[in-house]
Amino acid sequence: MEASLKLKEISYIPCEAYAAGELKHGTISLIDKDSLTVALCCVDELKSKTISNINEVKARNGRTITVSSEGGDIPVPDAPDLFMPMLEVIPMQLLAYYTALKRGCPIDKPRNLAKSVTVE
Repeated sequence: MEASLKLKEISYIPCEAYAAGELKHGTISLIDKDSLTVALCCVDELKSKTISNINEVKARNGRTITVSSEGGDIPVPDAPDLFMPMLEVIPMQLLAYYTALKRGCPIDKPRNLAKSVTVE
């Protein structure tokens, strides 16, 4: 969810984050040749479902990038599952950062954002 938020906030790219078991609940209808799916494939309990989702995306001509501790497009170090989200988010933050740079977006002053969010 954090990666999706960062992409939206600093590169202004509409994107969606979803749990491995949620692909077929609407998101799959959006996938075509112009779609890019970044799959975080590091938590052992979810690997088989995530790999199945990657195959579903590819079957619909979608492009994929895999973040994995086991030979992904973007490798991360292997660690206990408890720590994997902290390792997965780093390349996602870099993806958001460099995407925003490439698009010429103002990274340090994203539009319409405040430094803090107030709860009403």
